[in-house]
Amino acid sequence: MSPETAKSQETKTKLLEGALRTLTEQGIAKTSARTVAAAAGVNQALVFYHFGSVDELLAAACRYGAEKVVAQYRARLAAVTSLSELLAVGRAIHEQERAGGHVALLGQLLAGAQTHEALRPATTAGLDLWITEIERVLTRVLSTTPFGEFTDPAGLARAVAASFVGIELYEGVDETGAHAALDALEQLGALVAALEELGPVAQRAIRHQLRRTGRR
Repeated sequence: MSPETAKSQETKTKLLEGALRTLTEQGIAKTSARTVAAAAGVNQALVFYHFGSVDELLAAACRYGAEKVVAQYRARLAAVTSLSELLAVGRAIHEQERAGGHVALLGQLLAGAQTHEALRPATTAGLDLWITEIERVLTRVLSTTPFGEFTDPAGLARAVAASFVGIELYEGVDETGAHAALDALEQLGALVAALEELGPVAQRAIRHQLRRTGRR
């Protein structure tokens, strides 16, 4: 890599990090070429040189941030062996991300996507990174349970992701209620774990009942 190319990549990374920091700390309404450049410690003309517009920079920052965060948890998610463990890991990730300011960032991106066209596909792509990882876990852990043949891992992964997104935003206005929702999800996971531990006869009975219910 040439020195010019390395310097250019370094500047782009500074702008991406600066955009994420500005969104988190000041909100999308105050995010501009000037505020992002100040956070990145570069000339604001470089926003347009490297990304063309502020919206394109924000879209790139959304993808960059999501890829960086998901990569941190990929190995942890790959080690999950049950639905209850997935929910427990999800809660731990939620707490870590909230402490790091990423929940506030997500809220700003979701709000911005309503009015900034360029942010919509980028925000969707960022969420899809999480959904892909969750779907992999669900496909693996549900295949050995009585529920494997009756569930859609892809749809369920989106439901789980949507639940955590909603809880994260909800926590900003009602922390107690959000924690109660997380507790309820963990109780659901414990219930599923209890059913998973039933013997083969009981599991066959559950499958039979689920098939009967599905034919109605």
